[in-house]
Amino acid sequence: MIPKNTIDSIFEAAHVEEVVGEFVTLKKRGTNLLGLCPFHGEKTPSFTVSPVKGIYKCFGCGKAGNSVNFIMDHLKLSYPEALKWLAKKYGIEIIEREITPEEKEQQTERESMLIVMQYAQRYFSDIMMNNDEGKSIGYSYFMERQLRHDIVTKFQLGYSLEERNAFTTAALRNGYAPKYLAKTGMSIVSNRHVEGTEITAQDLFDRYAGRVMFPIHDDGGRVVAFGGRTLSSDKKTAKYINSPETDIYNKSKILYGLWMGKKAIQEKDSCFLVEGYMDVIAMHQAGIENVVASSGTSLTIDQIKSIHRFTKNIVVLYDGDEAGQKASNRAIPLLLEEGMNVRLLMFPDNDDPDSFSRKVTAEAFQNYLNENTTDFLYFKAKKLKDETKNDPIKRAGVIKDIVDNISLIPDNIIRSIYVKECANIMEIEESILQLEVNKIRRKGNFKNKEAEPTTPAAATETELIENLDKPVQEGTTFNFDAEEEKLLCILIEFGGLLVTTQAEDEVQKEHELQITLGEFIIFELWRDKITYENPIYNTILEEYIGYLERQILPKIDDFKNSPNPIISNFVVNKVIESHELSKGWSKFGVTVPSRDRLAKKDADKTLFSYKSKRLNKLTFELRNRLKEIQDEEELEVLKEIHYLDTLKQRINKLLGREVIR
Repeated sequence: MIPKNTIDSIFEAAHVEEVVGEFVTLKKRGTNLLGLCPFHGEKTPSFTVSPVKGIYKCFGCGKAGNSVNFIMDHLKLSYPEALKWLAKKYGIEIIEREITPEEKEQQTERESMLIVMQYAQRYFSDIMMNNDEGKSIGYSYFMERQLRHDIVTKFQLGYSLEERNAFTTAALRNGYAPKYLAKTGMSIVSNRHVEGTEITAQDLFDRYAGRVMFPIHDDGGRVVAFGGRTLSSDKKTAKYINSPETDIYNKSKILYGLWMGKKAIQEKDSCFLVEGYMDVIAMHQAGIENVVASSGTSLTIDQIKSIHRFTKNIVVLYDGDEAGQKASNRAIPLLLEEGMNVRLLMFPDNDDPDSFSRKVTAEAFQNYLNENTTDFLYFKAKKLKDETKNDPIKRAGVIKDIVDNISLIPDNIIRSIYVKECANIMEIEESILQLEVNKIRRKGNFKNKEAEPTTPAAATETELIENLDKPVQEGTTFNFDAEEEKLLCILIEFGGLLVTTQAEDEVQKEHELQITLGEFIIFELWRDKITYENPIYNTILEEYIGYLERQILPKIDDFKNSPNPIISNFVVNKVIESHELSKGWSKFGVTVPSRDRLAKKDADKTLFSYKSKRLNKLTFELRNRLKEIQDEEELEVLKEIHYLDTLKQRINKLLGREVIR
């Protein structure tokens, strides 16, 4: 378990703007930073990061929290895993105490799988560098491809031995559980295994044998999968074998090279999209790091959204052969529809980035890229115009194809510019082209696709805060969410405030007593045996009570940095942002009384209102009982109702309300 002082050091070092900036391109907007949300794939920025408050908040999907919450949500990590990830990033040493058997049991399966993948990467790299077969076959292959040693090391390349059980045997010998070798897909469960029984060592064999290994990282830098390339010339053997989908690997979301290239993509504000592992590696060797590949699958919407978080400018570098052109034809409509600015580059003589980079110097390679990238739609229009010069029917088909592509562009202005330019190139009236684009967009119902739950980028911080989620209404007469939420906000923000209240001593003599506002509220709830009805709010209340029982007076940061995302999200959404909203009036010259001075009054009023509602509910339930009970019980129930009505009178008087019957 990670000690408290180490956790504090991690929170202190992990500035939210730095952590989020690893995964999202952020632009300055006043005192805050703005970017595209990584959680719901928007096209208009509504994701705000506040360095001053140490929080992030998406006003589109509602995700919010601190730097640890972000890593937990984005990389799907547990609280301890997120702390370790940040500790590694900031060079903070973690010395854990021995955990109990109960705590061991709580370790997640995902963590165990990630540990297996980390071991696998080290194993394959070690085999290639230190084993005779690995050096003579695996390492020699990469040398033949003219890779430098530093590039081989940078991409953690490796080799899997021809022996069918080499990896599995080594992993088991080093204490890795058979079930996690199977769950990660690194080992295959044989037909000998009886379904429903525990997987044993005898049931497993290696997925990869006699292949060079390419580790696939998620955008947090963790190895989640592998691609294995055969070195056999047997045409019956699959050239590449990739890891299967697992709990830690979703191939439609992972981009090969994004982990190593994202900073360069941000800096260059551009991304090269290639087909294979070796294309990415070859471009890095040529000094071009803003490059990704679609990781053994056709490009997907999720992968495009991952790129879009860092840049909207993309250059497609698919191979010049027929298969490469088909791949680019599939990818480009998806890119356009997601609002990307698409450029295209074709290599001469059916080369790909890998083969072309080995024919020229690094400088010549970079110059070729700079001088030969062309806007995709211009490229397509000119190319197809030349190919169909003397064939009107083909020409009409080409125009239809171009119109289809233009109609996918979500931005009205950019779409209009393309209509105008392509009309000139294709020598057709602009109005006809525009008419066809409009027809396709109406038919495709594009308006619905653009109606995302986002806030305009120009909105002020105050306007964004006003869009915070309201408490869930159950549609019932007795809903206590508003009071329960308000009391929690007062507890967390002002719980340490010293207040004066009336109390009775041992001889029932009243006198003034100074206690904290938090203790006062908890005592008032305890005295009337009230527990929260909303389970989420009750979780937060129990957390506060837990601090008091340990004789700790909690601060806002204790809740903001809670390992429980329910608690940290509540503080970000309801306490911190609400506090900033109240401060905002001073910008308009409005003098607002100190919230410290109003806190006790707010607490009193909310407590009385809350208790009044609870009494109304009890009275309502008792009156319903009157309809069902026998005559002899009626008097007792009426007495209870009269007592509750008396209490209500007292509470309403304290609230300053007159009860009219």
